[in-house]
Amino acid sequence: MTITLRPGSTVLFTGDSITDSQRNESEDGLGFGYPLRIAGEWGLRHPDRPVTWLNSAVADNKVMDLESRWQADVLDARPDVVSILVGINDVGWHSYDPDGYDIPADDYAAGYDRLLAPLADSGAELILIEPFLLPISGDIEVGDMQLGVAERKKWRVDLDPKIQVVRELARKYGAHLLAADGMFAELSTTTGPEYWAADGVHPTPAGHAALAEAWLRLVA
Repeated sequence: MTITLRPGSTVLFTGDSITDSQRNESEDGLGFGYPLRIAGEWGLRHPDRPVTWLNSAVADNKVMDLESRWQADVLDARPDVVSILVGINDVGWHSYDPDGYDIPADDYAAGYDRLLAPLADSGAELILIEPFLLPISGDIEVGDMQLGVAERKKWRVDLDPKIQVVRELARKYGAHLLAADGMFAELSTTTGPEYWAADGVHPTPAGHAALAEAWLRLVA
């Protein structure tokens, strides 16, 4: 079953830098990534059903960061649909931040569950996007750190159980799941992963377009 967006519906995107996409530098506050593409394509297809689109994502956020601002930045907006993509910073935080530490999958699950519970009580429809990591080659720069393939392989080991958490929470709350990690893995078989995310994490324009297209298949 798809989500029906009715005239006047409010859709809110939230998460980390992938969703943020420099939203504070954009005129409409949606940023320059997949939320903007979704809003534009929806408006083109359905001029008779205007929707309010909001983006409250913040770069570098983890689940615990979302928790600290959840009431003001999400719940108070009373959205009809909430789309969440968070997790890659819960995986890599200890690698690039001197104050970072390993976040167990159980802690990630518990925090994510606390985000979803009040939304379920409010009747909002939920779209959960899997965190993803593409297996690019070479080093990447994260802040002042250079991270190589070996370190990102450790990220992969840490990420897989957190992807499973998102899948389980989607089942628990009857949310729509956007299986982004598998989608990008499949797309990369013909192009290579760098085509979709040059650093393995942040989508290229084509990567954002792929996310937007997959997201739009979940709504009608």
